[in-house]
Amino acid sequence: MCLFCFSKDNLTNDEIKGKYGNAFGPYANNTETFDISLCQAPCQEPLCCCASAACFCPVQIYMRHKVLNHVHPGSGWSNYTCCQGMFGGCCCIQPGNMCESTCPVPCMCLEACICPGPAVSATSNVIRERYALGLDEDDVRLIRCSNCLFYFSILLSCVAMCTDCEGDDVVANIVDCIADCVFLSVGGCMTAQVHREMKVRDVSSPSRELMNR
Repeated sequence: MCLFCFSKDNLTNDEIKGKYGNAFGPYANNTETFDISLCQAPCQEPLCCCASAACFCPVQIYMRHKVLNHVHPGSGWSNYTCCQGMFGGCCCIQPGNMCESTCPVPCMCLEACICPGPAVSATSNVIRERYALGLDEDDVRLIRCSNCLFYFSILLSCVAMCTDCEGDDVVANIVDCIADCVFLSVGGCMTAQVHREMKVRDVSSPSRELMNR
């Protein structure tokens, strides 16, 4: 995987300011990590990985409800806000002020369909925050890879605007296809990682399992 071309060393201050670094930066100094890494997820939880990649939006809706009720048993959707307030807002779109309290399920459906990246990241970060989990080597590589792709896409867009080359559209379509495949793969692994962590925590805490029942 191209992911392994990126360094696993600790994130720098500049990288924490990146697109994904902003969301994961607060957990950079935590020492405990998920039970499985992103790269272990396909082998350890293959069904969850495949289901998430194939039916991404419905799985994210189900997982957010499951995670919220894992952290606050029996709470239903009462603790739901758009992306759990982890990615800020824009103009009139502000988490917590978008009718989440009265229409949580429709709001979550829109979140999963319109903002699938922040949706899966927010679900993962709810578990990170609950158990003070840090970043493993795969997480660090992912942040670096994502920042690299982000800047590459900007560069590609600038080149396309400044040239009349007929191959621009082909290159752009190839990059989009690669980006979609990477996104679905990483999203599936993140979902499986969270699913596995909840299973492990439930087994290690019988009282929680009884409450969930």
